[in-house]
Amino acid sequence: MSKNVVVVGSGIIGTACAHYLVESGHRVTILEKGQFGRACSYANCGYVCPSHVLPLAMPGAIQRTMKMALQRDSAFRIKFRLNWQFWKWMFRFARRCNQRDMMESAKAINPLLQWSRTLYTELMNDLGQASDWQTRGLLFVFASQKAMEHYAETNELLTREFGVSATPYAGEQLTVLEPSLKPGSAGGWHYAGDAHMRPDRLLSAWQSSLQARGVKIVENTPLEQWQTHGSKVHLINTPQGEITADAVVIATGAWTPQLAKLLRTQIPIQPGKGYSVTMARPSICPAIPMIFEEHHVAVTPFASGYRIGSMMEFVGYDESIAPKRIQFLKNSAAHYLREPVAVPETEQWYGWRPMTPTSRPMICRLPKLENVYLAAGHNMLGLSMAPATGKLISQLVSEVATDIPTAPYQVA
Repeated sequence: MSKNVVVVGSGIIGTACAHYLVESGHRVTILEKGQFGRACSYANCGYVCPSHVLPLAMPGAIQRTMKMALQRDSAFRIKFRLNWQFWKWMFRFARRCNQRDMMESAKAINPLLQWSRTLYTELMNDLGQASDWQTRGLLFVFASQKAMEHYAETNELLTREFGVSATPYAGEQLTVLEPSLKPGSAGGWHYAGDAHMRPDRLLSAWQSSLQARGVKIVENTPLEQWQTHGSKVHLINTPQGEITADAVVIATGAWTPQLAKLLRTQIPIQPGKGYSVTMARPSICPAIPMIFEEHHVAVTPFASGYRIGSMMEFVGYDESIAPKRIQFLKNSAAHYLREPVAVPETEQWYGWRPMTPTSRPMICRLPKLENVYLAAGHNMLGLSMAPATGKLISQLVSEVATDIPTAPYQVA
């Protein structure tokens, strides 16, 4: 049965939900508090990475992150403050830093990554050229031999448990594979099944596609009030008028906890701030996207430019861009690349990732609202999980059997 569905949020998750809802025959309106696609989905590194199976909550994570937080120059930072929701989140995260819970989360993350990678192949038939889609894999680069060898254990685990495997390149083999790297790195691991794109261009192309299919996009209109009959929302009130809703999808990323009263549910998400700097392509530009694991910094080459990105800051909803954080990105890339930066520099950016204690997203119907669905909490993998999330939401709204079990993605 066709429904009037309001999708709140126009990031990559909300956009994917709208796409598959329309594909399932529903009438869709997207409600966006700002401009379409301008939040966390806008200028990230653009990875579609089935290689990122393991959650952040794993054995030893607390010790490593606290050590990094105490360093003056680090990719990780916490602003210590009296905020009980943040410390509750940290406590839940710390409890999951063990092998059993790590594997439980990984087994929930993997189906979304694998399904999305398959769906992207279909989507890119229409959107690939406009979004600068490339399938050159992802390269994890290591400066030290110890770190290179230690990662072999991770690769063995991913291969054995999830069928996700990388090819190792030691020493000079690495610079043959990727000549933009300086000599001297210990080596790298190449995940050939990963891909990348320019996310802002993907969203722009997807927006045009949705509008051509009848999706109404209402910008600069935050969700503030709706009307309910019992446990069902039937009308959304906006300054532009009332919107009838048979179903509502909440895809508001890191802002979702601010809607807790309206949703009648506490949402365990904290904003994890990340940065990027975009510039022209260097004359010696990488061909393969890379993550420098020991510095926790990533670089992405696009046909239309070049981006360095990273950081994880738990600083609340801070909107500033500190020059020293951008410089950290550039300095980290300089450890590895023959030509780490170029001019002109076109954009400095930040975004708030929607971080959950388990690294799992929430894709479900809300427990206290019969026709409101949640698609949020994708951590650093929103782009990688978006198509599967959109497809799953469309199946839940359509009340049909889902392709994968939804139990791992409940709010509880």
